[in-house]
Amino acid sequence: MSVNMNHKKVIRIMNKYKLFTKVRRKNPYKMIMKKNFEHRTCENILAREFKQQIPQRALCTDITYLWFGYRFAYLSVIKDIASREIVAWSLSWHLGMSLVFDTISDLKYNAKRERWSLENVLLHSDQGFHYTNPDYIQEIKELKMKQSMSRKGNCIDNSPMESFFGHLKDEVDYRDCKNFEELKKMIKDYINYYNNHRQQWKLKKMTPIEYRNHLLFAH
Repeated sequence: MSVNMNHKKVIRIMNKYKLFTKVRRKNPYKMIMKKNFEHRTCENILAREFKQQIPQRALCTDITYLWFGYRFAYLSVIKDIASREIVAWSLSWHLGMSLVFDTISDLKYNAKRERWSLENVLLHSDQGFHYTNPDYIQEIKELKMKQSMSRKGNCIDNSPMESFFGHLKDEVDYRDCKNFEELKKMIKDYINYYNNHRQQWKLKKMTPIEYRNHLLFAH
């Protein structure tokens, strides 16, 4: 015999007699396994130690947006904290994971070209979803780099990147670019200028690459 019953009454009866259905019941072991593969954060190893004296040992990275024409483009950058040199970058229409992986590929290419090892190099970022992604964490691990992250909601922990993005947006008139390729060339030209020609007071009036070579010679 079937009985028609309101679903709320069914819930009250189940709660009263501590009855549980096996259908679609959450498996605690599966939940633990799932959590192990979810996005994870890393310790803030850098801890605002921005006065680095050895280049190519501590890097920071971040993403910013560039509005031009009628839509956003996204710029991912890796910066050497000691010399302030931009050591890798990538520009994309999209904010997907390929943006940061392309930046890592550029870093690997430039490191190989400059003949410096990425092993034990610190890479600091915020807690954005790109950097907590398991695939990204695995990529950094395979390069034998050390990953560091800012505290949640604390942009000062990654202020070297904020500084570079501020200079770029103040000094580059990118909003008038007519297409993506024009924007990409403008960013490339600015990074070349920033690394090779833009002297900085805090770098003893040297450019980032001059200061990098100065520090390498000193050590």
